[in-house]
Amino acid sequence: MTAVWATFTRELRAYFFSPLAYVVLFFFLVVNGFIFSTIVTALADPRFGGGRPMDFFFGGSIFFWLILLFLTPVLTMRLLSEELRSGSIEVLMTAPVTEGQVVVGKYLASLVFYLFLWLPTVAYAGILAYYSEVDWGPIASGYLGIVGIGALFLAIGLFASAMTRSQLLAAIISFALVMFLFIFGLLEGIVNNETARQVLGYVNLINHMDDFTKGIVDTRRLVYYLSGILFFLFLTSRALEDRKWR
Repeated sequence: MTAVWATFTRELRAYFFSPLAYVVLFFFLVVNGFIFSTIVTALADPRFGGGRPMDFFFGGSIFFWLILLFLTPVLTMRLLSEELRSGSIEVLMTAPVTEGQVVVGKYLASLVFYLFLWLPTVAYAGILAYYSEVDWGPIASGYLGIVGIGALFLAIGLFASAMTRSQLLAAIISFALVMFLFIFGLLEGIVNNETARQVLGYVNLINHMDDFTKGIVDTRRLVYYLSGILFFLFLTSRALEDRKWR
């Protein structure tokens, strides 16, 4: 636990002391603020037909998915690839710390920073509550969906970072993997086999967010995220172990 905490605090400091982190935060808030204001403006138009703004904010537009698909590779691309490029991973691996502890510490740091990015957006719900009544249940479950999907994407990104010394290549691999996962679930609508449709429906992330925005918390979704996270963290630790013996 001490080794995990040391790795976690080291990486978390690296996030908050890095200029890139604040550039990411700035653009993240600007883009999300623009999306939210656009949604509210559109819903205020009687011709639009109305709706709940947070429903559209939580996965109801392509912009939400583009943010997730691009954000998570950026947050994870340097975590292990930079260590591999500089050679510091060899020093780290000779310390009294296991590959799993290194992976968990770095992953938790990326997850905390990811949550930090989304935290200011809670103010959007507060603004809506000031002017009208809001149902906090679907909002809370919507954020739960954001955490679950983001946590899975971060685990995939960390695995990609362990595969190469290049941060850019790590980001590309991570983006390709999360894009494949996203598109794979969309095949649900074009297959005829009922079993295949059920499987694809289970991994369809858009369906996941649709449920969360309605206030439906399906434990099968949470099991899917948790199992995916553990799987990719396991692959990452194995990749580091393989590099240690090369």
